[in-house]
Amino acid sequence: MRIGQGFDAHRFADPESDRPLWLACLPWDGAGIEGDSDGDVAVHALIDALLSAAGLGDIGSLFGVGADSAGAGCHGEAMLRRVVSELDAHGFAPVTASVVVIGNRPKIGPRRAQAEAALSAAVGCRVSLTATTTDGMGFTGTGEGLAAIANALVTEKA
Repeated sequence: MRIGQGFDAHRFADPESDRPLWLACLPWDGAGIEGDSDGDVAVHALIDALLSAAGLGDIGSLFGVGADSAGAGCHGEAMLRRVVSELDAHGFAPVTASVVVIGNRPKIGPRRAQAEAALSAAVGCRVSLTATTTDGMGFTGTGEGLAAIANALVTEKA
């Protein structure tokens, strides 16, 4: 068994941009998140945790960085499925994972089960999702953006 940790943070897009808000593989009400892909911080942190656990680098090493990268315009679910394929190709399988979203909005509680189901389906193991705020401190506390921290456990396949 191997464990990995990941982190991601993005600022909210201009509300006038009509950019949709994606979080934990689901669309949410409100202004979207800036990023080359859909900006899903929960997914991005989870990707880094999975890749880290398997010793396969990070999201940038797999998808690249920038508007011309392999991840540009991609949705989190497709990115997670690609990561799981990459793990499989290197002899690893996800066992369990946990993601903490840090920010004032959206409120995770009402859709927690749905978000956990979407993440779990994409990864192929149980993924738990929690949320917290920073009590008004920092860019997540002032409502400028969202962050996420994730941990993942993977196993080497026999």
